[in-house]
Amino acid sequence: MLRLAGWFLLGVFGCTVLGCGRHDPGRISLQADAEPPEKLSDYGLFQGNGSTQEPAKGVVPYDIRTPLFSDYATKYRFVWMPTGTKAQYHEAEVFDFPVGTIFVKTFAYPHDLTDMSKGQRLIETRLLIHRPTGWIGLPYIWNDAQNEAVLKIVGGTTEVSWIHTDGLERTLSYIVPNVNQCLGCHENRKVMRPIGPKARNLNKDFAYGAGTENQLAHWTRIGDLEGAPAAEQAPQLAVWNDPATGTLDQRARAWLESNCAHCHNPNGPARTSGLDLLSSQSAPYKVGIWKTPIAAGRGGGGRSYDVVPGMPEASILMYRIESTEPGVMMPELSRRLVDREGVALVREWIASMHDSRAQTKNP
Repeated sequence: MLRLAGWFLLGVFGCTVLGCGRHDPGRISLQADAEPPEKLSDYGLFQGNGSTQEPAKGVVPYDIRTPLFSDYATKYRFVWMPTGTKAQYHEAEVFDFPVGTIFVKTFAYPHDLTDMSKGQRLIETRLLIHRPTGWIGLPYIWNDAQNEAVLKIVGGTTEVSWIHTDGLERTLSYIVPNVNQCLGCHENRKVMRPIGPKARNLNKDFAYGAGTENQLAHWTRIGDLEGAPAAEQAPQLAVWNDPATGTLDQRARAWLESNCAHCHNPNGPARTSGLDLLSSQSAPYKVGIWKTPIAAGRGGGGRSYDVVPGMPEASILMYRIESTEPGVMMPELSRRLVDREGVALVREWIASMHDSRAQTKNP
């Protein structure tokens, strides 16, 4: 009997902590007090040592329509659920995932964004595991040989460099968050939960090995999701940098949801701010238009309102997403750099607004 990653692994030979495949008989039972393994490879999430990020059988790759900006890192996302279990569809909220679910997100930097054939460097893989006592986040940092990632509860800092899309080299002290910091973004109703796997984020095509298929349809077809409607009947977030997917307002709101609303929503850790940056929020004041801050302090930059229609330079929202100063910048944890392209989109969005102060006062 092998004790690994919050599980007891029973009677398995030549298999990993995930067992022998998604549709094999269940061989794993949860053990709430077990310690996670030191090595990422012990989970068996990837083929080989994981350097190619090819998922093992039963581990499903996925993507979201508008991702959180993370200092220009490339991200690879996967999910695994225990045999015989399914996620339950929800139209607006994160799906309900069964105990035992493991979300996997790897952060990597291509050596040259103008020539992806030059390869990449894997930096970290974060696991979000649904244990019987709730969700837990675990950071694994990849070694220099790129053949293993090791658990680092306290996080860490890694120096990275790459050639950006403009052909210039960029460098960064990349910060891997510690276990406690995971809750800073993943808190919802005062408990840790996933953020991204919602219908509006997942409703897109994905190029699987066997062909391209809508993700909601794929998850339903392979038995990982229950209750989902046809893709055309499910909600869909705009792609922030693709004008074909939505208006300027829809794309800017999509960027704000993905980069800010994990905290700024009625159930998030920044709920006391009064801001609700979910794309579904229709009240202008709640989105920040002519809204005075509750306690911005120096984060307000001497500005009086979160969003001033037609005046990005007078808007606190603009000041904070353009900053890299600790205590000022938003979001606080996921970045060290400014998302130049995303910030330009939000600036254009605010500049396009008409002054409608009489219609947007606090109800």
